[in-house]
Parts: sequence; structure tokens; C-alpha cells
Amino acid sequence: MTHTWLTERRAAVRLGCSLILIALVLAPMGCKRKKVRVGATDEETPKMQSVLNMGDPKVEPQLVKGFHGIEASAWRWTEKQFTVALRPPFGAGQKGAKLTVKLTVPPVTIEKLKNVSLSATAGGSALPPETYTTAGDYVYVREIPASLLTGDSLRVDFQLDKAMAPSGADIRELGIIVLNIGLEGK
Repeated sequence: MTHTWLTERRAAVRLGCSLILIALVLAPMGCKRKKVRVGATDEETPKMQSVLNMGDPKVEPQLVKGFHGIEASAWRWTEKQFTVALRPPFGAGQKGAKLTVKLTVPPVTIEKLKNVSLSATAGGSALPPETYTTAGDYVYVREIPASLLTGDSLRVDFQLDKAMAPSGADIRELGIIVLNIGLEGK
């Protein structure tokens, strides 16, 4: 082996090692993939609904506050105060609508509280309360004037006069059971 050949070989090895080192240093910067955010399509974006079935997880964005998780795939317990946002049905801005709440007052509520009153405020206007003195299934129905239904949504705040305080293993405040809440056109 000649001296020149060895020198050229060492230079080639050093150059190769240098290129590998540079590649290792720069590789992470060049290999980073840009994350592409894929937004929900119109088909996937839940549309605001006029009637909220409490067993449907898709209505969650319209349950503003005061609702517990879905139970028996059909209903939810409320707290003392609970709020929903509802889409006015077609034509309600001219004709008005009916607010309907399908609810259950369970026996345990009557045993502990004796009675419970439900009142509501729709778009800032107070609606008449209703008092329940026996356990059972009920429908709370109130007329909503057209003047409150001209926007894209109507906020409805509900209030119970009392609720069961957390006790034992259940750390939730419990009011009534709601199956659905909705606005129905006239």
C-alpha cells in the first residue's frame, strides 16, 4: 500500500463519517412531519337541535350546565339549577312554540323533600312554576312567545326550589330526572 493511497482512504473515511454525522444531526429537523388538522365535516358537526333526548350523547354541547351523565341510555339526573340551549323550530319566530320537559320525580325525592317545584326562565322571561307532590312521570309544558324565538337559539334556565344534597357514596346534588327537553312548533 502506498502512502498516498492510505492518506486518500483516511480522508474518504473522515469525509464519510462527517457526512453521516451531519445527516444524523439534520435528520430530525428534516423528518418532522407537519401535523395536519382535519376539521369536522358538515356531516360530522352536530347541528343544534330543537328537542334534546337525554340518552343521546350528541346533545351534550347544548346541555349548558347542571346535568349529570347519561343513565340507562335514556335519561339524566339534574342538579338544582340546570340550563339548555335549544334551536327554535321552523316558523316559531312567527307563531311561537311550546317548551316541553318530560321528567320523572323519583320516590326518593318525595321521601326526602316531600315536594319539589320546577320553574324556568326562557330568554330572560320567567315562566310559571309547577309543584310536584307525588312521585311519577310528568310533562312540564309552557308557551313561549314568538318574540323570544327570533334568534338561532333560546337559552332556558331551570330552577328547582330544592334538591337532594350529596350523601354517602353519591357525591352529586340530585334534583329530578329528565328524559327530554324541547321546543315544539305550534
